Amino acid sequence: MIIFSEKFEISSKAFCGVVDITDRVESILKKSKIKDGIVTVFTMGSTAGITTIEFEPNLIKDFQELIEKLVPKDKTYYHDSTWGEGNGFSHLRASLIGPSITVPVKNGRLALGTWQQIVLINFDNRERERKMIVQIVGEA
Repeated sequence: MIIFSEKFEISSKAFCGVVDITDRVESILKKSKIKDGIVTVFTMGSTAGITTIEFEPNLIKDFQELIEKLVPKDKTYYHDSTWGEGNGFSHLRASLIGPSITVPVKNGRLALGTWQQIVLINFDNRERERKMIVQIVGEA
């Protein structure tokens, strides 16, 4: 069994900025030389999430509207009084999506559907450089 890890940083826009990181993850997988196993993608921070979606502009807008309905940014949250940053909504949104995703690896490729991409979502109220960890476990 091989365990391969790599970190990278990526810029993300505020207020539900969605970034397709599939190519970056595939590049790291190729470097690992792992043929069968799993890859976990994790974002360090409590105001971002990782998921899959069809990375298409109108679907991204639909997703952003859904998140706004579920956890509106213009509401006051208890957390806002803790640090005064006004980003309580960001933490709640991130907790709904989660900080990581695990994808199977088969024959050296991510086992994603045709229209399925891995995305980072920055829920914070400011642009951020997000630290990412990709860890791959499997056999060469």
